[in-house]
Formats: sequence, C-alpha cells, structure tokens
Amino acid sequence: MKIICIGRNYADHAKELGNAISKEPLIFLKPDTALLPKKNPFFIPDFTNDLHHELELVVRINRVGKSIEERFAHRYYNQVTVGIDFTARDIQRKCKENGLPWEKAKAFDGSAPIGDWMDVGDQDVQNLNIELKKNSISVQLGNTGDMLFTVNRLIEEVSKYFTLKIGDLIFTGTPAGVAAVSKNDELEAFIEGQSLLKLRVK
Repeated sequence: MKIICIGRNYADHAKELGNAISKEPLIFLKPDTALLPKKNPFFIPDFTNDLHHELELVVRINRVGKSIEERFAHRYYNQVTVGIDFTARDIQRKCKENGLPWEKAKAFDGSAPIGDWMDVGDQDVQNLNIELKKNSISVQLGNTGDMLFTVNRLIEEVSKYFTLKIGDLIFTGTPAGVAAVSKNDELEAFIEGQSLLKLRVK
C-alpha cells in the first residue's frame, strides 16, 4: 500500500508559504508506517520544534491501474475521507535550503492520520467543503473546487509513474491555514460538516 501525496495543490496555500504555483503536480510519498492507528493519540516527534497540520481530502484507490486517462479516473475510486499531512516545518525548511528530499519532514511514523471513509455516491468530489478545527476553532476551511489539479487529473498524473493498486491512498493537497500544533491540542476534521477524524496531540 502506497501513500501518495500532492504538494502545493491550492494556490492560497502556496502563497502563504511563499512557494511558486506548480505547473504540474508536486508528488511525494509516505510509507505505510505514516498511518496513525485508529483512536491512537498523535505524539509530536522529538526532532521537531515546529510541527504543522495540513488538512487534506484523501482518496482511496479501489482497482489496479497504470497510465489512467483523466476521463476514466473516476472509475478508480468510490470513497474519500480527510487526513492530516503532519509536517515538521523546521526540518522541511532545512531540506529545501539544501536541495534535499522532504521525507524526514513529511514521512515519519504517524504523520498521516486519516478519518472514516465515506462513499462518494452522487457527490461531486470537486465541490466538497473540508474543514479542520483545533480546540473547537476552525483553522482550515477549503473547497475541493479550488484545487489546481483535480482528483481525476492527479490520478492520471500519478499513474504515469506508479501503478496504482487497491488500497493506495492519495492525499490531494491542503488549503490555506496551516499552522503549528502543540501538546494537548484536539484536532477534528470534517467533509461537508460531517466529522470523520478526531485526534489528540501529545
């Protein structure tokens, strides 16, 4: 099982971090150890002093595919959820300054908690409101219609390089509002007002 992540897929998020808007999807991977077991708290790693939350829509692949055309991509998923791409921003900054990969900042154990799955059904995945609350206060709010690259375009692009398999996850990028988390914070993530993910930071 692969966790495939997309960076800078919302223009407002790219701007808040001072990054250029990509002309093609920025792709990186996390190992399966990045998943946080259900109902487990998230522990801030000792190696970072600046850990940020990044709320994302997550898509689960339900059939094997390679070189999938965008027009057929909708056939390769039928469930979505929300996830948090935890990022050690201080580590990421050092990696970027030295032209190094980001895995130490993005792919550490527990860095990819995901919520309960919901069926897509007749919903338009490109018109879903996603929200993250920290200690009951809304801190990230976005609509998937603001993605620079749609879910189906991401599947087309990713499948050029990697064969997609059943159970693979695609984190589709974060809207603006990323910020630091602290011990004892409570995070709760929603799609269309439905709570799908809750966790405590330790």
